[in-house]
Amino acid sequence: MATTYLTRTGTTPTTSNKYTFSCWIKRGSIGTTETLFRSYSDGSNSAQLIFDSDDTFAFQDIVGGTTVTNLKPSNLFRDTGAWMNIIVQVDYTQAAAADRAKIFINGEEVSYSATTRQSQNGASNLNTAANNAIGSNRSNSSHYFTGSMSQVNFIDGTAYPATTFGSVNATSGIWKANSSPTVTYGNNGFFLDMANSSDMGNDVSGKANDFTVGGGILTQMQDTPDNNFATMNPLARYYSDTSSLSNGNNTYSITSYTLNARSTIAMPSGKWYWEVKQSADNCRLGVCTSGFNPNIDTDDAGAYYGGSTGFGGVYIMNTGPSTNWQITNNNTSKNVTTYTNGVATVANTILSVAVDVDAGKLWVGVNGTWLYSGDPAAGSGEQIAFTNSSPDPLQAFIGFNSVNARVAQCNFGNGFFGVTAVASSNADAAGHGLFEYAVPTGFFTLNTKNLNTYGG
Repeated sequence: MATTYLTRTGTTPTTSNKYTFSCWIKRGSIGTTETLFRSYSDGSNSAQLIFDSDDTFAFQDIVGGTTVTNLKPSNLFRDTGAWMNIIVQVDYTQAAAADRAKIFINGEEVSYSATTRQSQNGASNLNTAANNAIGSNRSNSSHYFTGSMSQVNFIDGTAYPATTFGSVNATSGIWKANSSPTVTYGNNGFFLDMANSSDMGNDVSGKANDFTVGGGILTQMQDTPDNNFATMNPLARYYSDTSSLSNGNNTYSITSYTLNARSTIAMPSGKWYWEVKQSADNCRLGVCTSGFNPNIDTDDAGAYYGGSTGFGGVYIMNTGPSTNWQITNNNTSKNVTTYTNGVATVANTILSVAVDVDAGKLWVGVNGTWLYSGDPAAGSGEQIAFTNSSPDPLQAFIGFNSVNARVAQCNFGNGFFGVTAVASSNADAAGHGLFEYAVPTGFFTLNTKNLNTYGG
């Protein structure tokens, strides 16, 4: 989480200036300085792999107060909805400067905006008997990595090619992880596969170079490089100065005003399920398209499919700590309907959402009970019926109709509301996801494996 990291003290390296680092990450924040991996001896001797506040990435190696290597890819890294593989390959014994340090993203060497490299046979501070940290700048306990991380490999003594850690899928053309790389790890090497939820720093390389968790609780997610789960999109939310996303972009918070956000993964077709724990009333739940008016309110002309732009969304919300529910939807003109005798919601109420994209139906449940005797499995009793007039696929929609502080904890199947694990272990029929309440028959977790199989 935000202040959690892994740490260990290194040993005498096999070869101090020849090594490979590889990991898979999914960013949780943008516009912040975040450390992936750092070795720190003192203020004059350290090395780090770091995202800067401008969303660039860099490998920096400092020896005796001099930055001997500074590699910075030219591109920005602002995608919080997908996993990527970062590989840093170092061999300071090479005669050609360009071969002494390289960065690969998803198997391809990047182009660089900064290219300072150590002299031949020079020293490095990343592979030393120093304090090593993953996910934090341990010199001042800051610059925490807020996203997800998996398949963390460090090889001491060998500069392996990118193809050691991944390969291009012949069908999709997407870079895929090699979960069992054939390497010689060396004295300081390690492999953290994050497979043991009770020991996230466990080294499975055979070298017993285990890391210790510090700064809080490190949670194991269902989200992996091989199966990417939806989150809320920090690039698709309204009024970023009064709203925020945290906990891997699954916690949506506002301080004031009427705000909303939408998911990273869209639903072109199929049946989908997710859950939301709300801090108070007036939480909006529904679906929308990419052209959806971000400042949507019940009085806005674009609050429906078939609005002035031809794009829109539909949603349902509890209108207070009461049994009244308000539904905004119509295919040709705005229609706001208030239903009574529903189920009241209070703080920490868990709301379930089921949507059948093809049939144009949406259901909402409260603490395991579907509103108004709805039955998603049977396809009956839906709260909203709609026709998508947009060419865009639908996205999950979360919002608030309140000028007060509100929080929505979204669970798209990762098994957590914020940092709190669900009490149950309900998965969909494909065996994916962890939810508080049972997934309706025929509905699935919003992730890439299910999307490929059930998303049309």
